[in-house]
Amino acid sequence: MLYSAYQLQSDLMSPFRLLAQGTSAALWLNRTEGSWLRKFSASMEVFSRMRLTHTRPAYDITSVKIGEQEFPVTEETVLSMPFGTLLRFKKEASSDLPHQPPVLLVAPLSGHFATLLRETARTLLQDHDVYITDWHNARDVSLRHGAFALDDYIDHMIRFIQTIGPGTHVIAVCQPCVAALAATALMAENDDPATPRSLTLMAGPVDCRVNPTGVNTLATSKPIEWFEKNLISHVPLPHAGHMRRVYPGFVQVSAFLAMNLERHKKSFKDMYQHLVEGDKEKADVIRKFYDEYLAVNDLPAEFYLETVEKVFQTYDLPLGKLSYRGRIVKPAAIRHTALMTVEGERDDICAVGQTLAAQDLCSSIPPYMRTHHIQTGVGHYGVFSGRRWNQLIYPRVREMIHASMRPGM
Repeated sequence: MLYSAYQLQSDLMSPFRLLAQGTSAALWLNRTEGSWLRKFSASMEVFSRMRLTHTRPAYDITSVKIGEQEFPVTEETVLSMPFGTLLRFKKEASSDLPHQPPVLLVAPLSGHFATLLRETARTLLQDHDVYITDWHNARDVSLRHGAFALDDYIDHMIRFIQTIGPGTHVIAVCQPCVAALAATALMAENDDPATPRSLTLMAGPVDCRVNPTGVNTLATSKPIEWFEKNLISHVPLPHAGHMRRVYPGFVQVSAFLAMNLERHKKSFKDMYQHLVEGDKEKADVIRKFYDEYLAVNDLPAEFYLETVEKVFQTYDLPLGKLSYRGRIVKPAAIRHTALMTVEGERDDICAVGQTLAAQDLCSSIPPYMRTHHIQTGVGHYGVFSGRRWNQLIYPRVREMIHASMRPGM
């Protein structure tokens, strides 16, 4: 009923939003500063933007500058599976481009699309051959493809890493840190030749017992049965995944919005004011952010419920109880993969210490192959985007990756 009610409301509002969008565009050329037309047009523009979308935005990574040269970038589908695609940002490089190590950027499956890591990927492209886990919207995946649980997520990661091949470096951001660590441990125990050369875990909930945040408190405030009963819905018609059980992306993003409601209200007021004043550049910055932030991705119910229970409620990985296909995951099996953990000082989603816990779990990795970095002055998103990511965090990640390729590492 929850999803059907949302779909009905969305369908009813769609014509009004399209009308507002068209009206704003039509008035654009005829408005002057301070006129009522400009104010009305700005109001229509803001109203049309205050909506959720369900299609992945474009990555818009068309080129990368390396040194003094600009190289075109194209998106290449390397491996396509029902619930996710291994996507490569392929550089149309000249023969004099130095070798760049392959990096798999593991995006969260948590209500947004992988394009949320657009800036992370763009920065990595300067020095690496970048791949990304491009997760599909579960409401668009037919029931004939079966369920998708935490084990399936780990399966996808292993398959993606094996497809890229030996020498791959893995960078996991936020939620998938647990799955990335599990996949690496399983591959290491199997002596898989494609076991990652390095593993970077950024702002991920490896051990949620450490410095619990509001997110952690919410996850433990109700039994898992409550989450299943109140937050899981069936996809309605006319979507390809009709009757698939999902945790709707609109529920997740609504929760995120509620956490910082006043800040989001101010952003839309600022957008209106910039449009009234004719400062389209500043208005576009806000518009682009919300075009991304309000693009929502439904999660398969099995994956969502298992993640809440095993990661946030019963702490299976740090307690040595996390299993994969009936087999216990052993981080201590990792011996030859360099490990880096990154945290943000002001992270209110994944607090300081939660990602660092991976260092103790991976006890067989030699100390000289382990690195931890805590970035002062940044919250959750500042760990993988923004000025400090580009200027302070990325250089350390790059150095760790390239150091792990040297003889003796």
